[in-house]
Amino acid sequence: MENEVEREIKLPYDSPAAARRAVVEAGATPLRGRRLQNDCLLDRETQPLGARHSTLRVRVDGDRAYVTFKGAPALARTKVREELETTVGDGALLLRLFERLGFHVWFRYQKYREEFRRGDLVIAVDESPIGTFVELEGTEEDILAMARTLERPASDFVLDSYLALFRKHCAAQGSTATHMLFDEP
Repeated sequence: MENEVEREIKLPYDSPAAARRAVVEAGATPLRGRRLQNDCLLDRETQPLGARHSTLRVRVDGDRAYVTFKGAPALARTKVREELETTVGDGALLLRLFERLGFHVWFRYQKYREEFRRGDLVIAVDESPIGTFVELEGTEEDILAMARTLERPASDFVLDSYLALFRKHCAAQGSTATHMLFDEP
């Protein structure tokens, strides 16, 4: 994939069913079915990416895997940042390769994601261990139009990453959890 700009917001919902119903009633059509995403954020001890507010992520998404670099976010009405992403054949092998290069996994998080589309806007219903969110990704015009259709004011917009949301959740719950993972049965 070539150099892209990611522009997005999240909207909290009470449940996956309520989120899915709102998205479908807003005219979105299914794009990709519900599946588990396992994400690993990586960094290194020397010259850390975090010091530049950048992120390196390896995602295993159902039967696919991706490596993504995200630049420092600029916050306005939406969150905007450089995003470079490409598919990889074997996410576990890629993690081992990065470890050999001096990177380590410092945060893991999971979510079930189902994707929809309305025009050029990609809409994800994310079920995470800390709640349900609808993520709107596209142009600012499309994001704001969909938010209006969903009857959600700008005060509902969440610009935080899942890491930041997880940290806030842990602080509110008094939890010392280090990763945002579903409980294993």
